[in-house]
Amino acid sequence: MLFRTRLSTTIIKGYVLGSSSFASKTRLQRLKFFDCHRNQILCGTFKRNMSGSKFEYVKKYELPDPLMLGTFIVFRLDGHSFHRFSDEHNFTKPNDKRALELMDHAAKALMEEYPDIILAFGESDEYSFLLRKSTSLYNRRQAKIVSTLTSLFTSNYVFHWPRYFPDTQLRYPPSFDGRIVLYPTEREIKDYFAWRQADTHINNLYNTTFWALVQQGGQTTTEAHATLRGTVSKDKNEILFSRFGINYNIIEPRYRKGSIFVRTEIPEELLSSQTQTQEEDSEKSPNLQLEEERRPELEESTGNSETTTKSSKKKKKKKKGKEPLTKLELLHRDIIKDDFWEEYPAILKE
Repeated sequence: MLFRTRLSTTIIKGYVLGSSSFASKTRLQRLKFFDCHRNQILCGTFKRNMSGSKFEYVKKYELPDPLMLGTFIVFRLDGHSFHRFSDEHNFTKPNDKRALELMDHAAKALMEEYPDIILAFGESDEYSFLLRKSTSLYNRRQAKIVSTLTSLFTSNYVFHWPRYFPDTQLRYPPSFDGRIVLYPTEREIKDYFAWRQADTHINNLYNTTFWALVQQGGQTTTEAHATLRGTVSKDKNEILFSRFGINYNIIEPRYRKGSIFVRTEIPEELLSSQTQTQEEDSEKSPNLQLEEERRPELEESTGNSETTTKSSKKKKKKKKGKEPLTKLELLHRDIIKDDFWEEYPAILKE
C-alpha cells in the first residue's frame, strides 16, 4: 500500500505541478495510461486481461491436426513446375549432376537439423523423408511439420544454388510442395521406398533413351516420343545399345538408383582415435586450441534461444551417453531388395 500511495502521489504532483519531466506529450500519454490502469498493472492482471480479449474467440476456428501415434511418418516433397524451371536454367539432359547434388545438399541439411529423420531417398526433383515411429516433432502436428520442413528444404536449395551453379543466376525462385503419408508397419515402409526407386529406374531409362534419340539420333521431341510409345524396358535397352552403343547398366548409379541418406552409428574406437588426434593437434598448435574453445561460445551467442536450447540438449545427451553419435552416409544403391534393410536394421528399429 505504501508503494501504491507514493506512486499515485508522484503522478498527481506531475499533473498539478507541470514539471519539466512530464512536459512532453508522449510522457503525459504514458502517465494517463498508467493512471487509468494503475490497479491492473500493480496487481499483475493487465497482461492476463489483454490475452483474454474479445477477439480471442477466432482461435476456436483452428482445427487440430495431430498425426496418429504409433505410425511411421513419410514426408515427401516435389519441385513445383520443375519442367519449366529446368528449361529456364538450362539443366543438362537427361540428367544434370549439379542439380541432383544440390537436391542432396538440401536433403542433408534437413536431416542435420532434424535427428528424427532416419532415412531419405531422392530422385530428380523429389525427396522422401522417413521420420521414426516414436517422433514427437512439433507434437506431431501435420501442418507444422509439412510447412517447416518444406520451407527449410527450399531455403537451403536457394541458398546453396551459387555453389552448384556458379555461372547461372536464378531467373526466379523455385518452390516445392510437401505432403505427409502415415504407414503402420515396416512392410509398407519398405514397399514405399521400393516404389520410389522403381519409379527412378523407369523415368531414367525413358529419359536416357529419349534424349539419346534427340541428341544423337537427330529426332525431334515429337518423333522420339512416338518411337518410344508402347515400348518396354527391354526395347529401350536395345535401342540404347544397338543404335548408340550405350550400356544402361553401367550408367552412373546416381541416375539409375537415386540418392539414399542413412544415419550410421560412429564406432567408439573411431571416436576415441579422433579425440586423441584432436588433442595432439591442440598441443602442437595453442592458437588452434584457443580458437576451438572460442567457437562454441560464438555459436551460442549468435544463435537464437531455440537453437541454443537444442544444442544444450544435444550436449547433455552426449554427456549422459544415452544416444550414440551418428553420421549421414550418402548411397546410390539398391533399396528394393531386403539386403539394404538387413545391412541397416537401425532404420526401422525404435
